Amino acid sequence: MTTDVRRRLVVFTCFLVTAVTLVPVVMMLLVAFQSDAESMAAKPSFWPSSWHPENLTRAFDLVPLGKYLLNTVYFAAGTTILETVTAALAAYAFARLNFPGRSWLFGIYLATLMIPSQVTLIPQFVLVAKLHGIDTWPGMILPHAFTAIGVFLLRQFFLGIPRDYEEAARLDGANRWQAFVRVIVPLAVPAIATLAVFKFIGQWNNLLWPLVISNSDATRTASVGLQVFQDTNGTQWNLLLMAATVTTIPLIVLFFLTQRWFVRGITMSGLGGR
Repeated sequence: MTTDVRRRLVVFTCFLVTAVTLVPVVMMLLVAFQSDAESMAAKPSFWPSSWHPENLTRAFDLVPLGKYLLNTVYFAAGTTILETVTAALAAYAFARLNFPGRSWLFGIYLATLMIPSQVTLIPQFVLVAKLHGIDTWPGMILPHAFTAIGVFLLRQFFLGIPRDYEEAARLDGANRWQAFVRVIVPLAVPAIATLAVFKFIGQWNNLLWPLVISNSDATRTASVGLQVFQDTNGTQWNLLLMAATVTTIPLIVLFFLTQRWFVRGITMSGLGGR
């Protein structure tokens, strides 16, 4: 097989996978603009016979979708900020500080990745309930603000940064904290940005924990709001998919705004196979 044929085959495969991936998104957009009768017909037609942009207003009228989106921003941003800060500090300690049991402690910390989140759901709920955190922002955010994957990602990146930079800063009179903030963190911006994007997207789509911990519109996120929408309004597919489209748009915008950091962080960090 020649190089040109191989390249064409790779391009065709990528195009096919992309097309298959986009089919559900396109179907969601088309059904969102259909009429009630058309979206619930026995023989559905995905292309609207007439376009109904007023479905957007109707979806916002049925549930406080704007409030749910704002809550999702609070939840995703709060967990993302705390995760990046705590992961960076812990990763620096595991990468640079020498203390007894460092390797064992890091191994035990990584072992928590093998525990499914569903297993720890009930203990987390009981702990939050005893601390009176049900339906509160601390109860929503804090249990998801510390993860081993973030520490692992940043530690691998920190290990690739030459110690000479820190030693030069220490010779100039900087203490360890100043060396971390002024030397390590600026060099690790691609990895930190990658972690932040991963965390934000994951928490934006998080359904299980907000569904368990939130009991009112004050803390319900968009993913829980879609479930509430279906429970209260039935299967009005056009309005439900219109609401789903609205909740998806911020993620698409976020990806296009951060794709440079996303790709750069993957290629320069441990995820790139370095």
